[in-house]
Amino acid sequence: MASIYIVFFLLSISFTRGGAQPQQNQCRHRISLGSSLHPTTPTRSWPSPSGQFAFGFYQLGNGFMVGIWLVGIDDNTVVWTANRDDPPVTSNATTLDLTQSGKLLLTTDEQGEEKIISATMSESASYACMFDSGNFVLYNKNDSIIWETFRYPTDTILGGQILSSGCQLLSSLSDTNHSTGRYRLKMQIDGNLVVYPVNTLDIVTEVYWASGTNGYTLKYRLYLSHTGLLQIINSTSMNNVQHLSSSLEGNSTNTIYRATLDVNGFFQLYSHAFDNTGKPNSSVIEWSALEDKDLCKVNGFCGFNSFCTLNDNQPYCVCLPGTDFVDENHTSLSCERNFLEVRCGAGKDHVASYNIITTVNMMWKDIPYTYEPMSTKEECDNPVKPSVYMFTSKKVIVHILALILAFATFSCLALGISGLYMFKIRVLRYKRLKENETLDLTKGLALNLFSYDELRRATRGFKDELGKGSFGTVYKGALYKGKKLVAVKRLEKLVEESEKEFQAEMRAIGRTHHKNLVQLLGYCAEGSKRLLVYEYMSNGSLADVLFKGIRRPDWDERVRIALDVARGILYLHEECKAPIIHCDIKPSNILMDDFWTAKISDFGLAKLLMPDQIRTFMMVRGTRGYMALEWQKNTPISMKADVYSYGMVLLEIVCCRRNMDVNASILEEIILSTWVYKCFVARELDKIVGGEEVDKRTLENMVKVGLWCIQDEPFLRPSMKSVVLMLEGITDISVPPCPANIPM
Repeated sequence: MASIYIVFFLLSISFTRGGAQPQQNQCRHRISLGSSLHPTTPTRSWPSPSGQFAFGFYQLGNGFMVGIWLVGIDDNTVVWTANRDDPPVTSNATTLDLTQSGKLLLTTDEQGEEKIISATMSESASYACMFDSGNFVLYNKNDSIIWETFRYPTDTILGGQILSSGCQLLSSLSDTNHSTGRYRLKMQIDGNLVVYPVNTLDIVTEVYWASGTNGYTLKYRLYLSHTGLLQIINSTSMNNVQHLSSSLEGNSTNTIYRATLDVNGFFQLYSHAFDNTGKPNSSVIEWSALEDKDLCKVNGFCGFNSFCTLNDNQPYCVCLPGTDFVDENHTSLSCERNFLEVRCGAGKDHVASYNIITTVNMMWKDIPYTYEPMSTKEECDNPVKPSVYMFTSKKVIVHILALILAFATFSCLALGISGLYMFKIRVLRYKRLKENETLDLTKGLALNLFSYDELRRATRGFKDELGKGSFGTVYKGALYKGKKLVAVKRLEKLVEESEKEFQAEMRAIGRTHHKNLVQLLGYCAEGSKRLLVYEYMSNGSLADVLFKGIRRPDWDERVRIALDVARGILYLHEECKAPIIHCDIKPSNILMDDFWTAKISDFGLAKLLMPDQIRTFMMVRGTRGYMALEWQKNTPISMKADVYSYGMVLLEIVCCRRNMDVNASILEEIILSTWVYKCFVARELDKIVGGEEVDKRTLENMVKVGLWCIQDEPFLRPSMKSVVLMLEGITDISVPPCPANIPM
């Protein structure tokens, strides 16, 4: 049992840090500050203790790249490359330095152009290590890891390394050129491991291999063990989801495993055995995603204007008739036309000709071409002779002009009749409207107009209820024969209130479009019936995620959600054509889509400002606990009211609890803002996250932003633009004063 606990402990450390984590006491050969590498001297690399891996300069053509490679395997197998899409550097005045200031710096030419290899590092390094796992690591003065290559894989993961949810491997361009190639392997946030061609959307039609492990969670990760076990693991429960390969019998101390997305699009597991002297013995492919290794099954293997076929079970590319290979030496790099002009038939006056031929046993994966109607096969097989063609050309031109004139005359007549008919229909429709205000609803909007019966059928008679709001109930529905899921909000209060709510939502949402706002797709206005049709948000509200979820979202998810909400409010305040005050920012009005992106909903309480307005008077709106104090003072309401509400939501996101908890065991923890401020002053912020391992600097910044947002005086609160810049780490954050409503 003790060994099992040790395994789980080590795995948990690996998952929480984003890769296999070598401990400080494993670093047997420290690389000290001031150390340098040169591409053409013996000190061109820093080897691992066993000498099986090296970090430094490897040769690419006449230049050099910075990377990590397996020494002696297939003339040094590269497993990681820094800045892989940059051109190779020359040997002249090029150095790689671990500087005295704690940066990993590449100086690339005589002019001293510099590039930081570890650009994502948040603090200065004190020393570095190259490990036998193939991981190059930078440490700070406290012996904590601040940067490592395992967190930023290129086309390969090694034993002990993971590929986190949402991350991907990109194949190399060729066996000798390790810049970005043509394929990508993605560990999707839904738990499915999928291979696509590059520059494609994450859609089913582009997939040519998938693990089939859909789990709809952010916690699934691809893990390669030191024994060659390639598996997809749920890092929350530490349960294996699926073994892609079996654990191998080789000696793990003398065998290195790597899983690589190869240049041909194959995702394969390799083993490299070493003898007792450290020399390589053998390299074997232990597992392949495409078991039959048929390159014709790899999407885009042959490129444009060509197709893949087999000859003696060997795949090769064939150009379509009328096209030639772009590069005869690389037949998978597409084909291009070998003529400029095309006509049916053959003849000396034709620049080029084509015939319609039949091709059997060809399968099209999609429809990549758009084309004009072409001649029939019979017309191409029996073309008009050139002399007859020239003799009749003038007559044909006259006929064409006559047809064009007749068609234009008919079109004008048809348009006139259609316009008159549509005008009469519109007049009749307008007469049926109850009030003149409804005429204004569609101004400037591009929304679908649905009938009440259509939405009643889409919701199966309003049976599947998703939730209730202040002015109506939301139902789940399906349009277009069940292909499009929607959320239908039916306004149910008094007609006067419903009409105001309806017009407010139409005007506010109808003009907005942002990835962090719930999109309004259409509406229904029949008599007193008022309904709104929104995009369907499959993962519920932020309140469900924070307060009712089976598991609390991890720290990175919470940081991302906080930024999503801030960017949505910033759009409403400063980036709309006319500024919008939402007036009711709270977790239940923030919904989560299929990809766990946070989107702001429920603009029914929004006040649409004119472009030259920044404040307005209005009756009290919002929800207790999220309302700024100016609501109670009968003073003008500005966009700073939303900033206050966001501050409360931000503190709830950080702590995963409501702003008031009467069941708290300690009196001072009942009111969240009071508890957070006291912990902030006492420098005990780890208490508010329950001891969870988080980035302490980000935690402190988020708390400071939240405390600034909930200041009593609106002028003390930052704008949402400043909030976004502070959360992104672009601007510094000063220490906030104690909000007046917090007793000290």
